[in-house]
Amino acid sequence: MRELIQYRSRISGPLMDRIDIHIEVPAVKYRELAEQSEGESSAVIAKRVEAARGIQLERFKGTKVHCNAHMNPRQIRKFCEPDAAGHRLLEMVTERLGFSARAYTRILKVARTIADLEYSESVREQHLAEAIQYRSLDRKTS
Repeated sequence: MRELIQYRSRISGPLMDRIDIHIEVPAVKYRELAEQSEGESSAVIAKRVEAARGIQLERFKGTKVHCNAHMNPRQIRKFCEPDAAGHRLLEMVTERLGFSARAYTRILKVARTIADLEYSESVREQHLAEAIQYRSLDRKTS
């Protein structure tokens, strides 16, 4: 674990802030790989992604922005406003995990995209919680 922390410390915080999603992928055991479980098919996922992209294209019609990742601060305030529970969650994790302002806006953009994938007009606490999960490398390590 110490080696991992040492390696991560070599990557600058401002560089990490510019990466929207950080996901740690643990090794998978053979038994899990060999299972014949039914998951969501790639075709179903692709349709949902296409629909979310359509929502975003409609949202930004008439602007130079085509997707959530390219929103400016004004658009973030307009389209990523969390519900009350989401505000409380963001306040708690920002203070506890020490997110930078840039990480905070990345979380809002990713949460907006998660909400789009669920056809939700608003950004809710569960969308923010999922987006926060994707910022694992921002977490303070002791």
